[in-house]
Amino acid sequence: MPAKNSQKDYLENGYYHLYNRGVEKRKIFQDEQDYSVFLSYLKEYLTPKDTEKLNFQLENPSLSSREKDKILRLLKMNNFYNEIDLLCYCLMPNHFHFELHQHSLDSIDNFMNSLGTRYTLYFNKKYKRVGSLYQGVYKAVLVKSENQLLHLSRYIHQQSLISKPASKGEALRSWKQKQPSSLPEYLGLRNTSWIKTNEILKYLDKIKANSLLSYDAFVKGNDDFEAIKEIIIEN
Repeated sequence: MPAKNSQKDYLENGYYHLYNRGVEKRKIFQDEQDYSVFLSYLKEYLTPKDTEKLNFQLENPSLSSREKDKILRLLKMNNFYNEIDLLCYCLMPNHFHFELHQHSLDSIDNFMNSLGTRYTLYFNKKYKRVGSLYQGVYKAVLVKSENQLLHLSRYIHQQSLISKPASKGEALRSWKQKQPSSLPEYLGLRNTSWIKTNEILKYLDKIKANSLLSYDAFVKGNDDFEAIKEIIIEN
């Protein structure tokens, strides 16, 4: 029997909670470089590719063969700008969460397969390993309402604030470690063009009873489990 949420209900213009973790629950992010590389791939996939500029650079006769190869790789690289809108994310040591919007039926599948393959190649080369990095196919569940969309963002961002030991032998002082997430974008502390905050923040503005309620206060509140129980993907 297929694992729960491994069979996807894809819709055009659908919103989804996506999740995957390391095989045997192993760490897929072992240091700051790993987080940085993964995020750099997201940025490259979700920002527009300036093919005209790249082709112009390619015509420069003074280019070295190394520089030329780099430009050719960039031209061939997959790009999902206007296909995928990433609303929020959280990267944990052995798994990650995305909340995103796809524009066509196959956008998510193409995006996740490309991202997963590319990061696995990087990880295996760096750590001198072979084989699958992830525990099976990524999980995806359809978000069915604006209310779920909002409360899912809180659930995902709260994961980045959970204090956990990175390993059993580490001292207590190192347990309180915040994980990389899109929460700073929602708090106005960072501006990242490829994180789309408007939809969720506009819905929060529309429903909040107290005009002083901020996203910060919303995240610090208790989860509405009934609102999101259908779209939580088990670890």
